[in-house]
Amino acid sequence: MNFLAHLCLASDDSGLMLGGLYGDFVRGRRALRVFPEQVRQGIMLHRHIDRCTDHSTEVKKLRPLFPREFRRYSGIIIDLAFDRELALNWWRYMPQSLERFDVEVRDLLRDNDEWVPDDLRGFMRYADRHGLFTAYREKDVVLFALAGIGVRLKRPNPLHLVVEIWPDLESEFRTGFRQFFPRIQSEVADWIKRKSVTTGS
Repeated sequence: MNFLAHLCLASDDSGLMLGGLYGDFVRGRRALRVFPEQVRQGIMLHRHIDRCTDHSTEVKKLRPLFPREFRRYSGIIIDLAFDRELALNWWRYMPQSLERFDVEVRDLLRDNDEWVPDDLRGFMRYADRHGLFTAYREKDVVLFALAGIGVRLKRPNPLHLVVEIWPDLESEFRTGFRQFFPRIQSEVADWIKRKSVTTGS
């Protein structure tokens, strides 16, 4: 899952939300030590969500639908496609507007500035320039983001060409997301309950 989904899934707890944002920028268990406990739990939850997503039935069904040259990068494409579906259907899953949630995320990062990884600062500058997270509703914004990821990858890749295959996959993304997201919400709720029982918090 991408940033917006991680934030949504952890949205009842500010520490888990921060960990959800930091998850892509913190590697290994040793690196967790510098963070407060609830942020550490959020990073672990981020990793758990990513594992569940990669092994989900819906994602496994989507991958073979990609032309061969795109399959290596299908996980990246699906992550952003699912974030777009979440943004488009935000009202189904969250009580407040996406616009309000967007502001709250910026406030949360500002209030915890000392913990923000430098690479995440760079992403948030990009997000501010392009109106993310609300702009994930726009297909062109998602395609632009994918092309940008492709530029940053070391090896040659076709992410700048996703525009050519998107029309054939868009309805599959929608179906896959709507089947998958309620299940990952339930899985996250169970994970949080298990951790609460274990830690006594």
